[in-house]
Amino acid sequence: MEYRLLGRSGLKISTVTMGTMTFGGKGWAKMVGDLGVSEARRLVDLCLDAGVNLIDTADVYSAGVSEEILGEVLGGKRKNGVLIATKARFPMGDGPNDAGSSRQHLIAACEASLKRMKTDVIDLYQLHEWDGQTPLEETMEALDTLVHQGKVRYVGCSNFSGWHIMKALGISERDKRQRFVSQQIHYTLEARDAEYELLPVSIDQGLGVLVWSPLAGGLLSGKHRRNQAAPEGTRQFAGWTEPPIRDENRLWNIVETLVAIAESRSVSAAQVALAWLIGRKAVTSVIIGGRTEAQFKDNLAAAELKLTEEERRRLDDVSLPPVIYPYWHQLNTASDRLSEADMELFAPHLKK
Repeated sequence: MEYRLLGRSGLKISTVTMGTMTFGGKGWAKMVGDLGVSEARRLVDLCLDAGVNLIDTADVYSAGVSEEILGEVLGGKRKNGVLIATKARFPMGDGPNDAGSSRQHLIAACEASLKRMKTDVIDLYQLHEWDGQTPLEETMEALDTLVHQGKVRYVGCSNFSGWHIMKALGISERDKRQRFVSQQIHYTLEARDAEYELLPVSIDQGLGVLVWSPLAGGLLSGKHRRNQAAPEGTRQFAGWTEPPIRDENRLWNIVETLVAIAESRSVSAAQVALAWLIGRKAVTSVIIGGRTEAQFKDNLAAAELKLTEEERRRLDDVSLPPVIYPYWHQLNTASDRLSEADMELFAPHLKK
């Protein structure tokens, strides 16, 4: 297992992170998984034995049950270098202040997460989603307070846009608050939208990148194929709608290329998709989840899979996103003065 620095921090995390959305099975999360303590313990031990040192959860996963199960499972393992990441922002009750990124909600949510996970500190505390109604000054001050209180060690964001991130970083610098060390985003071969702004921002500003649902909810696992119904037991079979598929033909072209490369290497299509992500310059770690040991063992093997330049080129070509405005104009007229961050989007287009 390889370990990479998380953004500009001195914290090193494994290139594979364990996700826990399958823990609990309460409410909307039931269609993802409903693992109890004993099953979760077995899978956590499997990941830790493979070298994973970061486990990601969120208060909203099964309405707090995921965090509770994680707290039961980890116990004394926390002193063995295991890192915990969790998130807050979504509703955790029916009250007017039970959601959002206000000082009121974030501090209360953090204290509730600490209690559920039976720990004194959260290693990475992340804003789970943008809150356009709370001033960012208030949000960043609340996160800064949690760090200074010793309840949180590092802070990050998730599902922000590029301008949201830059505004938050600007406030942190101006007001001398804790800055984000990372962002958690959706990024796959099928959905490469993050290359427009989120990955360039990460390179330019020194943010780590954690990728959620790196197999697009299982669509890139190789189990889903063109002109075939969703396999029973998968998220799509259960009606899961993330991520949205805007070009189904393109999706199946990507899947077929993944399967072809996987068969030539005697590995799974899922491993190839994950290895492509791990090999991307801006990516720090991919978050894997599942309901069975077989799924986790297969995904964990991606940490050791190195794709050839030819294999990466084939995957890049079949999944290359279009250059939207203002980027097509920059590609046409600014290619003489592009930065390293710009090249995260433009490099493959300049080669053509």
